[in-house]
Amino acid sequence: MYAILDNAELLLDYGIIGVLILMSIVTFTLLFERLYFYSSVKIDTYSHRDALEMKLTDNLNILSAIGANAPYIGLLGTVLGIMLTFYTLGDTGSIDSKKIMMSLALALKATAMGLIVAIPAIVFYTFLIRKVEKILTSYDIANEI
Repeated sequence: MYAILDNAELLLDYGIIGVLILMSIVTFTLLFERLYFYSSVKIDTYSHRDALEMKLTDNLNILSAIGANAPYIGLLGTVLGIMLTFYTLGDTGSIDSKKIMMSLALALKATAMGLIVAIPAIVFYTFLIRKVEKILTSYDIANEI
């Protein structure tokens, strides 16, 4: 029975936290990729505003999705951790407050990680959307009739 609990703890630590770390890596990769693209874009090579806008907004939906879903993934980890804590408590039949508090604190780390991933993703998304608006405004000004 304890092997199952150990595996569940590993799943919580490596599964949920691993997914959140992967989301964080994707967030920063997309940020740097978009910033590089925005710095090198030449608005005069685009004949239509919509074509430019499509290129400028590539992959921004991924940042938005990460920002929206990372807290839920963290919350899932917390719920699973709390369930595991209660299961362990019920299985052993003893109340060791130190073990319970440590287990609950470890469960809450998943929510914290979810927020740590989501907040920068939303900030980066907002920052990049503003850059897109500025580039599109520059395009409009340059192509004004």
